[in-house]
Amino acid sequence: VSSTDRIIAMSFPSSGKQSFYRNPIKEVARFLDTKHPDHYKVYNLCSEKGYDPKYFHYRVERIFIDDHNVPALQDMLKFTGSVREWMSQDEKNIIAIHCKGGKGR
Repeated sequence: VSSTDRIIAMSFPSSGKQSFYRNPIKEVARFLDTKHPDHYKVYNLCSEKGYDPKYFHYRVERIFIDDHNVPALQDMLKFTGSVREWMSQDEKNIIAIHCKGGKGR
């Protein structure tokens, strides 16, 4: 298993009207709970908005990166250190990373 098999990149898990064209947060949670129960952590790289981490059993880490901007080195080190720690805890652990649209950051 390569490390990229353990990484999911997605768009913002949304609610309300945005869930019509972005990932509905309840569906994202259902998918992760079904496919990777107790073995996922979500990284929100979107500085513009957040959501209630309860949907993902409080396994959410937020790194504030502005849209169309390069992240600060300190933020990248924090992110990579957190990912390394989470992934090394169990070979079943995966991460789900998102910004707003799912490709910019």
